[in-house]
Order: sequence, then C-alpha cells, then structure tokens
Amino acid sequence: MATKSLERLIDEFNKLPGIGRKSATRLAFHILEMSEEQVEKFSEAMKEVKKTIKKCPVCGDFCENDLCNICADETRDKDIVCVVEDSRDIISFEKTGKYNGTYHVLNGKIAPLNGMTPDKLNIKSLLERVAVTDITEVILALNPDLEGETTSLYLTKLLKPFGVKITKIASGIPIGGNIEFADTATISKALDGRHEV
Repeated sequence: MATKSLERLIDEFNKLPGIGRKSATRLAFHILEMSEEQVEKFSEAMKEVKKTIKKCPVCGDFCENDLCNICADETRDKDIVCVVEDSRDIISFEKTGKYNGTYHVLNGKIAPLNGMTPDKLNIKSLLERVAVTDITEVILALNPDLEGETTSLYLTKLLKPFGVKITKIASGIPIGGNIEFADTATISKALDGRHEV
C-alpha cells in the first residue's frame, strides 16, 4: 500500500497525457530514488517553464521573448503562413529544412463532441494577420482526420474573401495520422505536393 504522499504523486503523473497508472507508478518510484538535488532541479525546470514560456503574439507558438524565434527571424518568408494544430507540428516541419515561411498555431481543431468549437481556437488572430499584412499564401497543414478536414473547410470559407491563395498539404500524411509522428521525408513530400483549395 502506497503512502498518502506517494499516492498523490502517482495521481498527478497519471493526469499527464499518455501516462497510465502503471507508468505513473513507475515515475513516482523513480522520483523517490532520485537525490534531493535532482528532484529540486526537476522541480525548478518545471517552474521555470511555466514562468518564462508564453505565447507569441503573432503566431501563437511558444516563446521566451517578445516574439518566437521564427517570427523574429528576418530571413523567413513572411508572405507565407503555415497553419498547424499545435506547436509540436512546427517542430516536425522545421526538421525537414524545406519550409522558410512563418506559422500560425490554432491550438487544436474543431471537434464539437470534445467541446472544441471555432471560438476556442486561435482563428481570430489568423484572420487579423491576413487582413493587415501582405500574406500571399496560407498553407493548411492540419492532421488529415475528420476534425482536421472540418477545420480546413471552415478556415477556407473564412479566408476566401481575403483573396489570399489557400493551399493544403498533399497526402503523404495518412488519413487518421498525426503530423507529429510523421517522418521528415513524408512531411517534405506533403509540403511539396500541397495544392490550392
């Protein structure tokens, strides 16, 4: 029988995505085996992340400065915006080394059954960006599942009146797949084969 404090730690680990009860228990016991100094460093790293990381006011990606590194980079093509579901997708695209535009993070996709409605996504700031800057192309790079397709259709409808070119990444990412887990060759192929919607 675990002590009350150990049980509480297991419960907290169990709340993390993808961590079941067994993994949570294994992590909690690992913490017990760590030195007090290691635990302190681990705790400080979590606190620092929560204190210093914020959302970029332009694209919605995580940053520690006024702008994220991509939005602040003058060598990036500011005329092209790649719309992604979350920041993890940016990491996947950046690994390919093939894309030199900017990004826009939606923080999810339309999924009414899960309570994710358009007003909860970072859509308003995307429309404001397109309205006030010289964006020539918006690439919709959402996961090719039902919710991703629904979100792409919704965004296309909102963006069409601006007269901006709207493209979608090509298949290569399987239907029902996740960009986050795709290899760089697949993502490169999807980017190269994007088409206008």
